[in-house]
Amino acid sequence: MFYLPFSREAKRRKEIKATLNAARVFVLSHEDLAEYREGRFAAQFAALDAAWRGKDAERCAEILSELDTPKSFAVGREWLDILVVSISVAMAFRAYFYEPFNIPTGSMRPTLYGNWSEPAKPMDATLWDRTPVLKQLKWLVSGETFVDFRAPCSGTLIVRPDNNGHYIVGVAAAPGKVEKIPTDAFIEGTGRLIGGKGHGDHVSAGERIWCGYRRIGDFLFVNRWLWNFRHPRNGDVMIFSTTGINGLAQGTHYIKRMCGTPGDTVQIVKPDLIINGKKMKGIRPDNCPPFDPGPNANVSDSSPVIKLGKGEYFSCGDNSPASYDSRYWGVVPARNLRGIAGGVFWPFASAHFGPVK
Repeated sequence: MFYLPFSREAKRRKEIKATLNAARVFVLSHEDLAEYREGRFAAQFAALDAAWRGKDAERCAEILSELDTPKSFAVGREWLDILVVSISVAMAFRAYFYEPFNIPTGSMRPTLYGNWSEPAKPMDATLWDRTPVLKQLKWLVSGETFVDFRAPCSGTLIVRPDNNGHYIVGVAAAPGKVEKIPTDAFIEGTGRLIGGKGHGDHVSAGERIWCGYRRIGDFLFVNRWLWNFRHPRNGDVMIFSTTGINGLAQGTHYIKRMCGTPGDTVQIVKPDLIINGKKMKGIRPDNCPPFDPGPNANVSDSSPVIKLGKGEYFSCGDNSPASYDSRYWGVVPARNLRGIAGGVFWPFASAHFGPVK
C-alpha cells in the first residue's frame, strides 16, 4: 500500500519497521548466550523471539525496553560511531585510492604551480584584500592572499624553511608572530629576501619585511591504485617519498615527471634529455649540472649515458632550469613511489584545474 511521504501513517510504518529490525538484531546477536537461552532472561528472550517472528512491533518495543535498556549518552555514542566509521573510510580511501597533495615549489611549471609570490605595494591592496570576509572568500576561490608583513617588535630577524615551499619569517623576540612567505621571494638558498632583509639582520618595530601576494600551490589527488594495474611509464607525473634519498630533505614528498624507467638509458646533451637514444619531448634541462647517479647506476667513464638498474627511476621537473631533481641527487628507488598525479581540485580559479597532463 502506498503512503504519502512524511504522512502520519508513513511515519508509523517506519517506526514499526525500525522496532522489528531492532528486535531481530537483538535476537540474532544474543541467541548464543546462555543467560538468554536458559538463564534469567530466558522467558523474556523467548517472548521477544516470538513477538518478532509474529511481527508484533508493540510487544517487541515493550520487551526491548526491559532487555535492552537505553544507554547513557546514546546520541553521543551514535555520533561517535558515525565519526569513527567516517574517519576509517576516509583513511582507507586515502591509503589505497586517492591522496591529496599540495605542490610546494615551482619545479613543475608550467604544468603545475607550487607556492609562489608576487611582490606588491600596500596601495595595490584592493577591497577584496582589506575586508576580512572578502579576503577569506578570495582565498577560498583563488588561493591568493595579500600579505603586508611588518616586524611585530625590534630584534633579530629569523628566517627558516618549512620544507613546504615557504620560509617562516619572524622576529626572535616574538616567536608567536610569524609569516609564511614563498621561497621564490628569497635569493635561492640564502634566507635573504630579494632586495630586502635576511636571516640575522636587525629590524625595528613596525618595519616592513615583505609586501605582496602569496599564492597557494595547486592541490591535486594522487592516484594510488593505477600502478597496481600497469607499470610506471615515462611521462607520468609521479609523487614519491624523499625518505632514504641522499641529498633531499627527509620525511617529505616531491613531484616530478618520470623520465626514465628500469632498463632505460638516460643521457643529457644540452639542451635535451635523451632516453634510449630519443629526445624526450617537453623536458629541456637547460643549464643542467653534471649528473651524479649515485652508487647504483652504471655510468661509463667515456660517456654521459646512465643505465638505470632494477627498481630505479629518473625524475625531472618540467621547469628544468629551476628543478632540483635526479640530475642533482640521483635515481628514485621503486620503494619510494607513491602514485601518479590525478587532477587538480583546488584552487578553483587555477589555470590547471582538472586532470593533470
